[in-house]
Amino acid sequence: MGAWTKRRADAPLGAFVAEAAGLDFIRVEGGPPVPRVRDVSATALRLDAVETAEPTRAVAEDFGRRLAVLHATPAPAFGAPWTGFIGPTGDLLPMDNAPDPGWPEHYRRRRVEPALRAARERGTIGPQDAADVERVLERLEELVPEEDPARLHGDLWSGNVLWAVDAVWLIDPAAHGGHRETDLAMLQLFGLPFLDAVLSSYQETRPLAQGWRERVAVHQLWPLLVHAALFGSLYGGRAGAAARSVL
Repeated sequence: MGAWTKRRADAPLGAFVAEAAGLDFIRVEGGPPVPRVRDVSATALRLDAVETAEPTRAVAEDFGRRLAVLHATPAPAFGAPWTGFIGPTGDLLPMDNAPDPGWPEHYRRRRVEPALRAARERGTIGPQDAADVERVLERLEELVPEEDPARLHGDLWSGNVLWAVDAVWLIDPAAHGGHRETDLAMLQLFGLPFLDAVLSSYQETRPLAQGWRERVAVHQLWPLLVHAALFGSLYGGRAGAAARSVL
């Protein structure tokens, strides 16, 4: 198997080390395959290369089952034993992975509030949209049923999903222990080939709690606010709209 190298001299300190740790974190038996880490330094990450292929429904169904296996693998806590990062290598936002005893507190303090603060500082979310996000944060305990921490990819958009002949491979994680609905909400936010097949086979393997579709917008607040901070006010408006849809 060949190799490929991600290299950037100005990468934030610890970014590539965190990515390598995240790949190991989501490498579980029966889960989606992830590239083997060959070498990691402060400025580069060398991985096994993945030979890609066109998406198919059969591979999508397999991915749904494997993702359910990953999420069924317990995480030690909500969080991770390293400082994480999310976003493109040139403009990464840090992720506070300090552990918390429950998901609502972790999602509020370590995910949504820091991303909301970054969007405010960069002027990419309006006052009303920000206020509506905060209203959702006040109600997390009643809106989302608790689950034990699952191992999440953490940045599960289509660009981090590599289709091969016999499986979907996962790359570029922002891995941590979290609520499994967050990964699925990210998939739905930016679309994926044969997404219906992925979700259906996931549900058959490890069903989600009743009402999960109505909670998707809650879990999309974090990635939308990350995108607002990194890519502009269009996403700040979308975060506000997502918040209002569940209030």
